[in-house]
Amino acid sequence: MDLSILNDLKLTKVAVSKIDTFDFENVKFGEKFTDHMLICEYKNGEWGSLEIKPYAPITLDPSARVFHYGQAIFEGMKAYKEDNDDVWMFRPDQNFERFNKSAIRLAMPVIDETRFIGGLKELLKVEKDWVRKGLGNSLYIRPFMIATESGVIASPSNEFLFCILLSPAKSYYSGKIKVQIADYYSRAANGGIGAAKASGNYSAQFYPTKLAQEAGFNQVIWTDSTHTHLEESGTMNVFFRINDTLYTAPTSDRILDGVTRKSLIALGEHLGYNIKIEPVQVDMIVNAAKNGTLKEIFGAGTAAVVNQIEGFAYKDDYYQLPDIADKDSYALQLKEALTKLQNKLSNDPFNWTMKL
Repeated sequence: MDLSILNDLKLTKVAVSKIDTFDFENVKFGEKFTDHMLICEYKNGEWGSLEIKPYAPITLDPSARVFHYGQAIFEGMKAYKEDNDDVWMFRPDQNFERFNKSAIRLAMPVIDETRFIGGLKELLKVEKDWVRKGLGNSLYIRPFMIATESGVIASPSNEFLFCILLSPAKSYYSGKIKVQIADYYSRAANGGIGAAKASGNYSAQFYPTKLAQEAGFNQVIWTDSTHTHLEESGTMNVFFRINDTLYTAPTSDRILDGVTRKSLIALGEHLGYNIKIEPVQVDMIVNAAKNGTLKEIFGAGTAAVVNQIEGFAYKDDYYQLPDIADKDSYALQLKEALTKLQNKLSNDPFNWTMKL
């Protein structure tokens, strides 16, 4: 890292912190934020100085390109606090790499490691008290970049804003969820931006998800354009357990390279699970549900970590998954192994955690 960049960081603290009045026990995911945020502007072909300042609205010209052409990307990651008050990040290098892959795909400038990870560390030092100890507690980290140049000409922006927000978090979902397999709408296409953490990917999901929720389901399992292969579940990667084998689709132009996904795969292999990374056919899962060999489906993502799925609908039929004891659930075994590693309650054989 170029430490001179951090030496030039400007820090402006709030006059009075709101932490003493913050309800950490009843916070909704992603709804409330800490006292400060980090920003950095890109102009004239280069990134400027980092600044940590009080959390506040951002002022933009109404013609800023982000409003008209959707140049916007983001990441999601977490920090955890150990019992001795040390703060740890989980695989921030993977989020940094994916952020820049998303930037390249949307014709946005890449950002250097010092500003991304180094700047994040400085922000976490300021907000260290917002990271709460205990399993289930974390500080959600939201880096994002938007196009800020004014003018409605349809071309890439030359000016950008990089920002990091912090939000105290607990579990994203509570309990098991019901899902609907998409047989009309698609999340992404070959050659598109499905593999990028682009804001537009999520807005395109909202309407089909709304329809699914109106029909009594929590989320959608997305399929490819032919609707024959299963890909992602809502905002998560998805795993299927048939007998004692875990299946998950390979990453592609359409499927996000989830950090939690790749971590669970490595953990599962480390624990001796049989894991197959291959295209997952809708018919295979439906037939497994019919003959009783489909044991589990679960989503995996930064916010939810692991979220169990109790049943799914496909076309006009609904398939309830069997009840499995917690001790026999691959989903819960993997969730426990990963959360213990993230919270420094178990060894980290992969060196995934980074100390603040």
